[in-house]
Amino acid sequence: MCAIFGVLGKYRPSQARQALAAMHHRGPEHCGIIEKERLFFAHNRLSIQDVSSRSHQPMKRGDILLSFNGEIYNHTQLREELDYKVNGEAREGALGYAYSTSSDTEVVIAAYLRWGVSFVDHLVGMFAIALLDGETLYLFRDRLGKKPLFYYHDHDRFVFASEIKGIRPFLSSVKMNDDALLSYLSFLAPTPPHTFYTGVHKLAAGEYLSFQGSKVTVKRYHDLLDVQPQLITSEAEAINAIENRLQEAITLRLDADVPMAALLSGGIDSALLAAYAKDAGKELTTFTLGYSEHSNYDERANAKTTADALGLKNIAVEITQDDFITASEAVFESMDEPLNDPAAVPLYLLFQSIAKEGYKVVLSGEGSDELFLGYRHYFEYLDIEQAASLRHKNWLKKYFRSNFSENREWEWYKRVFDESLLFRTSGEKFTDLQKNALLRRNIKDNDALRYLQPYRDTFKRSKHSDESIWYSYIDLHLFQAEHFLTKLDRVSMANSIESRTPFLDHQLVETVFSIDPKLRYQEGVTKALLKSVASSHLPQQVIIRKKKGFSNPYMEWLIASGKISLISEVNEQTGLFKKEELKHYLDAAHTGRFKHHLWGLYVLSHWIDKELL
Repeated sequence: MCAIFGVLGKYRPSQARQALAAMHHRGPEHCGIIEKERLFFAHNRLSIQDVSSRSHQPMKRGDILLSFNGEIYNHTQLREELDYKVNGEAREGALGYAYSTSSDTEVVIAAYLRWGVSFVDHLVGMFAIALLDGETLYLFRDRLGKKPLFYYHDHDRFVFASEIKGIRPFLSSVKMNDDALLSYLSFLAPTPPHTFYTGVHKLAAGEYLSFQGSKVTVKRYHDLLDVQPQLITSEAEAINAIENRLQEAITLRLDADVPMAALLSGGIDSALLAAYAKDAGKELTTFTLGYSEHSNYDERANAKTTADALGLKNIAVEITQDDFITASEAVFESMDEPLNDPAAVPLYLLFQSIAKEGYKVVLSGEGSDELFLGYRHYFEYLDIEQAASLRHKNWLKKYFRSNFSENREWEWYKRVFDESLLFRTSGEKFTDLQKNALLRRNIKDNDALRYLQPYRDTFKRSKHSDESIWYSYIDLHLFQAEHFLTKLDRVSMANSIESRTPFLDHQLVETVFSIDPKLRYQEGVTKALLKSVASSHLPQQVIIRKKKGFSNPYMEWLIASGKISLISEVNEQTGLFKKEELKHYLDAAHTGRFKHHLWGLYVLSHWIDKELL
């Protein structure tokens, strides 16, 4: 895991080095720079595989220059396929590659030399890749968006970086991107290609970019919906396929030349990863969070029960209000732009503790809920979808139109009777009507659909028709890639730790998408298929335990600290929100309502205060 960075075009050496240094935390063990006229190509390295100096980056082979962030888990298999020699003897007629390192980095170059830009189709892993071939630069982001990749292009230069802070020094001024603001309020994070910094863009999951001369071209190289639907129609076959793919995904991700640990909550996802790892011969130390004086959010007891059942060591980390408030500043700095996820702060503190224990790689359970329908609201949406088939619903349409409610179920039924898109990610927070009431501007109902439309169009063109596949598809692209995975990447890398997410192995995802969708929800049980898989690996008490999620007392602490006043203070200077409606949200937060909405406004206000005021 590393930071990649580069400038093609005009730059000042001091400016480029300042930008690279801002991402030192992503790769503190080696800084590599290739510096020429109109080219600055660099890399900060966190050594995980082949930790020797021979695998430092940028790596140059002939006309190819590579700066790569991530892990290619099938690099050993690809190496054999692409090797020039077998048992020391040159292959007859081989077009292969003779290696000088054992790193996955060099395999990326070898794969590109063999297959061109389609080399990315052969990779299993997480990655952000910058590859310069002569005068053409290629940027690739992995299929599920585990690794970030940002870019900026003006008339003088093209800049790319693993984090926005690597591009920030090249901006003459900061102007807030309106599309980033509106999509953030709706979906917890800016939707691709938008960032809060006007002119700075991000690649979406499964996209690649080419830059030649002054032309930027962005294309999609992979789509999860390309898999054939309903290839698997038997429950027994589905469970067997998931078991095999999950086992392979976890085994691949246990390969590291440095100490590895695992996150452990009280739930099934992290427990299953730890159990599989132990079966594969890796007894991982597990880490769990707890909260001082807030036992209702605490999962330490459940996690310890799970760890004891699996025979694993569990280290509990307790945080306090002071820890939370103090660390929030560092977390906001690591994020670069607003991200509405209050769990980022305690997760940062957890990774900080893991780093102090000497671990550099951590397994995490992201993606399971989206793949296996682990949220109760998925089933609620599936039920509400049925209302669209009512023959006599005009009066219901009129009723919901004329009787506004802030209740989320009201919004759901209104959409069904309006025949507009019901499910708009699990991360939807401010509806368009709520934004219209809060912002000092006119927001039309269904305005936010424009940020989802490219994904919805792709779904409608695909061979998939079951709406539950749409739920998983859009959640993996936005709720996961731009929200959860952004959080995980920034807070882990801020502590120089690599996070691995086996449930987001693209082959596992495609396997699930090839299963008859009804097998995921027909019993009305969350994660029914995964629980069947887990039954032979975990105690029943872990499998049936009520889901708690990564909840924490963020609003209680924000209110108690007095920091929440920042929202009103910034609004006094900007006039972004209507005072009366803002007061309504602030009052509601004291009674436990709209807490997540308020945290989003707080994070936004912090960024505005830092960058615009």
